[in-house]
Parts: sequence; structure tokens; C-alpha cells
Amino acid sequence: MWTREAAQGYDESDGIEFQPEVITQTVDLLHGLADGGRALELAIGTGRIAIPLLERGTPVEGIDYSPAMLERLREKVSVERLPAVEGDMATMRVDGEFALVYLVFNSISNLLTQDEQVECFRNAARHLQPMGRFVVELWVPPLRRMAPGPNAVVTSVSEHSIGFDTYDLATQACTSQGYRPGPDGSVRHGLGHFRYAWPAELDLMARLAGLELELRYADWDARPFDGDSPKHPSVWRKPAA
Repeated sequence: MWTREAAQGYDESDGIEFQPEVITQTVDLLHGLADGGRALELAIGTGRIAIPLLERGTPVEGIDYSPAMLERLREKVSVERLPAVEGDMATMRVDGEFALVYLVFNSISNLLTQDEQVECFRNAARHLQPMGRFVVELWVPPLRRMAPGPNAVVTSVSEHSIGFDTYDLATQACTSQGYRPGPDGSVRHGLGHFRYAWPAELDLMARLAGLELELRYADWDARPFDGDSPKHPSVWRKPAA
């Protein structure tokens, strides 16, 4: 669960996902996929993507499990402009149908079992209108970078932070850790637990939810996905009724 302190500092990250060009590319693609319809963001957080997507002209609603993140969202945009409710993205239902449901920045991996991830796909499908789209952004585990024996991969090294992930290949569990110096000279330690899923596994989850793969890119700039791609935004579509 996100604490209030962590939620307040979330938007101050120097991660690539907060770079203006990345946000612009993400919003451009999502706005086009919504095609004039309403969008629902699962794990909306502080509105990193939802707010600029709303400003682009796509009506957005949201679901998030963390009251602290939703509190931060409310500091930036009113509930009348961007409705968002507290709840589990795998089970929470909001009113109406949407042209687009989306889940960005590896957020589906916060669901720690395959069953929960399957239910998330089913919940997205329940919210979609016929021919509506479900978009998931997820990293591809860099297992080829690990020599036989070690189970860790360094994910970032900069003057501000260092991060690494450890993997359990039997359970598809990932533990992500980061260290960042604080203003008082202390070192802050962040720890997160995730479950990774392969693109083909997500495609099967989509099929179980009645969705069909439409597109898969290597990034939000729509580069083709291939065997060396470290991540992917994937798009599944709900068939016409």
C-alpha cells in the first residue's frame, strides 16, 4: 500500500516514465485508441497519464487501490472533471461502458498471482463496449542478462539512485529494490513485490476474457515489437456484439 509520504513524492521521480516526451507519446497513442470515446484507467495513481489524456480531450475515469494516491490525484484535479474510486482493479466495477481501458507502467504486475491477473483482464472486458480496447504496458523480464546461478539484474544506476531486481523463475515473482540519498544524508530504501508475465501469457489471459490481440509495440512510439524488446504496450480488442 502506498503511504501518504510516498504518494506525495511520487511525481518527483526522475524515472524515464515521467519524462515529458514519454508522457506525450503515451497520451498520443491512448487518445488515438480511445477514438473519441471514454477511457478508464486501472491503477490511476496520481494521474501521471490520466490528467494529460483528459486535457487532450478524452474523458477519463479511474480506479486505484491506494487512498493516498487518490488523495494526491484530488489535489491536482477535481472529482467532477476526473472521477476516480478506491478499489481493487481486478474486481471493482464502475458504471457504464468505455471505449478504452488501460493499465500502464507495469501496474498489472502489482497483482501477485496469475489468478488475480486473469481477473483483471476479465474486469477490463466487463467495462468495454463492443470493439473497445484494453491496453497493458509491461516490461519483458531481462532473464538473458542473468548468468547461470545469479538471480539479480541491475535496473538503474545514476548519481541520484541505484536499483536492481531479483527474480524467482519458478514462481515468476520479482522483488524490486532501490536506494536513493535523502536530503539529510540518509539513504532511503524502496522495496516492491511484483509478478511478471510474458506477452504470450497475457494473450491467453485476454482470450479467457473474450478479447483478441490487435497490436503490440516495443514502446509508446509504436516501434515494432521483437525478441529483443525490453517492454511492450499491447492492445486487445473486444469483438463486436
